[in-house]
Amino acid sequence: SDNLLRLRTVHAGLQWENTEAAFSYDRPLISPDSPTSLTAIAEPALAWSGNLWAWNPQLTFTQNVPFAQSHALQLQAGLIDPGDPPISISLLGNSAIAPASGAEQSRWPGLEARMALLGSDRDDRDHFGVGGYFSPHMLPSGKRYDAWAGTLDARFHLPARLQFSGSFYRGLALGGLGAGGYKDYGYFYVPSQAEYYFRPLNDVGGWTQLKEKLNQRLEFNAAFGMDNVFANDLRRYAIPSGTMYQRLARNRTWTGNVIYSPSAYLVFSFEYRYLASAPIARSASSSNVIGLSAGYKF
Repeated sequence: SDNLLRLRTVHAGLQWENTEAAFSYDRPLISPDSPTSLTAIAEPALAWSGNLWAWNPQLTFTQNVPFAQSHALQLQAGLIDPGDPPISISLLGNSAIAPASGAEQSRWPGLEARMALLGSDRDDRDHFGVGGYFSPHMLPSGKRYDAWAGTLDARFHLPARLQFSGSFYRGLALGGLGAGGYKDYGYFYVPSQAEYYFRPLNDVGGWTQLKEKLNQRLEFNAAFGMDNVFANDLRRYAIPSGTMYQRLARNRTWTGNVIYSPSAYLVFSFEYRYLASAPIARSASSSNVIGLSAGYKF
């Protein structure tokens, strides 16, 4: 879309020994992890398939409370300005200037909170977290709805150099965070009444990954993710003349990759992805994606 800021991620903040105050344009506070991939660059791995990834402006505060030697309890809170997903009533006009998002029109910032138990002090330390999100929204017509989510996230090191990680969410109107088939609600327009009818969409999803890191140079990753809009919410708004995004009810992605780093600076990867997308009233369509990537660390 021409109205989207051509920007990836930005971070700025102040750090103390156990405290951080930061501004970021990045993934949600309640979704700290992402599946490993060198091929998925424009959007993170398993985007649209269980990964709450959408980049939004945020002000966050983090406090770690150490206990039991190298373990800690992590407390986080933040304000977020979730943007409108591409398919939104507020974006249907022809104005060259991007309109205020539904969250901005509500005049209330979104709220995020997360509490996590952190394992031993290391770069990829184990953790188990519980999070929540709430954001009032208002449409141009003046109708209001509230977006919300409850989340779980985890990462554990297992025997034989294995690592398990994953995330789960259940919520409503999560298009601004990259879920719900990248939409907050289903809608249709009645010309005779000159009015839009809409319904916020309940959504459930998540992803899981198993990593085998043989050594510092070679690792294998296998992951699965799913995003599922409740069919009862979407069915009456999935009109035949609507776009594929309006009718999209479920995304599933299976992926696997091998990452090899012959030196401290070079990295190579081979990846395979299988995507299955199911509209509300038709059979699922699928595609196979094979990717080769190379990178240089500096």
